[in-house]
Amino acid sequence: MILPLRLDAVAYRGIIEPLTLELEAGPSTVLLGANGAGKSVLMRLMHGLLAPTEGKVSWSGDNPRRHQAMVFQRPVMLRRSALANVVYALKLAGVADAQYVARAALAEVGLKHLAHRSARVLSGGEQQRLALARAWALHPEVLFLDEPTASLDPTATREIETLIRAFDAAGTKVVMATHNLGQARRLGDEVLFLHQGRLVERSPVEQFFKQPASQEATAFIKGELPWL
Repeated sequence: MILPLRLDAVAYRGIIEPLTLELEAGPSTVLLGANGAGKSVLMRLMHGLLAPTEGKVSWSGDNPRRHQAMVFQRPVMLRRSALANVVYALKLAGVADAQYVARAALAEVGLKHLAHRSARVLSGGEQQRLALARAWALHPEVLFLDEPTASLDPTATREIETLIRAFDAAGTKVVMATHNLGQARRLGDEVLFLHQGRLVERSPVEQFFKQPASQEATAFIKGELPWL
């Protein structure tokens, strides 16, 4: 187990103000905030893609990167087939029987019939499902999702949300940044609300939407942030 994840007075180049928090296994965590609030930077700090300029990010277990995955708004697709994209990720992780595991992952996300199609010609929704297949194949303990449906149509969004629920049901800790308040309510158990790089509020999702504890959160939910 690599959880809990602890951030001790973590800051990053004025984008993230010093914050301290701990994420446990279990509840899905949603990061909310306006553009520029620091959601993506905070997720990259958690995942280890960025090093904090102050403070410390620590996991409980050894070699935490092998037990987590991250899916971006615009996933990177290698210039090869959908199947080969998943196989490549598995081989990097040292997974045995990579071909078998990759085919099973594609089946899980409904892309088995596109296994040999070039990943770069897939639709946006299909590419996002492929990115989730790469993550699924690794059985991560923690999955970071950075605006995973921001550029997708409603049908593709529903498909991705179904897969996110499957990760949650399988025991993966989901940490997701989104601008979609409806999506936050559908998929989240708790909310971390960021404003101008500060962690302003942390609360259960229903409490956040019914009784926000800060002026900033109230304005954000109403679509009003006059001080930005």
